[in-house]
Amino acid sequence: MLQTPTDHETALALFSALQQRARAAGVNLRAPPPEPSTCCGRGCNGCVWEGYYSAVNYWREEALLILQA
Repeated sequence: MLQTPTDHETALALFSALQQRARAAGVNLRAPPPEPSTCCGRGCNGCVWEGYYSAVNYWREEALLILQA
């Protein structure tokens, strides 16, 4: 569940799970990255969704570091 997501549904579940853990620990996390709004749907190399999932991974790593502290 806490692995790097490669689809939208998994990313949203990841945000929810880590935000719940943070609330339970009394920790504030920054807001998750915003979803892209400019995808053309043609499966381009370098699609905005690829950048989004990279940002999600960065957010996940940061959140896990904060929760471990």
